Amino acid sequence: MKILIWRISILLERNEKVRLALIQLLDGITDEQFNVKSSQNAWSPKEIIDHLVKMERTITSGIRHQLTIPDSPRAMKKPIQISTLLIVKVKAPAHTAPTSEYKTKVEMKIELHHTRMELISVYKSSNMETLKMKSFKHPIFGQIPLIQWFPFLDYMKKGI
Repeated sequence: MKILIWRISILLERNEKVRLALIQLLDGITDEQFNVKSSQNAWSPKEIIDHLVKMERTITSGIRHQLTIPDSPRAMKKPIQISTLLIVKVKAPAHTAPTSEYKTKVEMKIELHHTRMELISVYKSSNMETLKMKSFKHPIFGQIPLIQWFPFLDYMKKGI
């Protein structure tokens, strides 16, 4: 049990470091730059954060839902680290696609903070064995154990 608690602490610490590095990148640009795309086919920094917020909400909701289902499918660990490879591009599902609505960095940082706190709350209040045993579906990887969804967000952020 002590090893599991240590792993949880390391994971949460790593999640926070990645999130803080992303926030620091935003501090060097204006709100206008934050909302501008570098090209027609690229997302603006605001759209990237919007997508991350929606992904965290979706993942938090999915984990909460699967925790209530007694017969949630069991799944093998997946190679989620490949999600950072630039050659593996996947169109964002509609419910996680960003909007082009103008928002300030402060607004988006607050949203990102709130979704992160919700995700951490689910993580800390869950039984680790249950998170390993239950899963929910990713559009590419298929069923992913709930425990792997937490580092998956880090891989997404690192890929940005």
